[in-house]
Amino acid sequence: MPIYEYQCQSCGHEHEALQKLSDPPLLHCPACSKPELMKKISAAGFRLKGSGWYETDFKSGSKKNVAGENTSGGSCDSSSKPHSCGGGCSH
Repeated sequence: MPIYEYQCQSCGHEHEALQKLSDPPLLHCPACSKPELMKKISAAGFRLKGSGWYETDFKSGSKKNVAGENTSGGSCDSSSKPHSCGGGCSH
């Protein structure tokens, strides 16, 4: 499901919304309630939900969460390129 960015033309409030592709664009600003919300043009983020994805169904052992802690037991060396640190690295 895509995550869309919106900005209110009246008060400048920025808002993100998780919406289906078929959902109509939001119109009313959650901050000022005016119908001045405009969808920003950007690369839409998205979330993979449900079963059938590599992250949830096909990984094995302690590597189920790519965004989790570094499970390699060693320290992450950010100077070596390319590198693989098990997903727990913050760079």
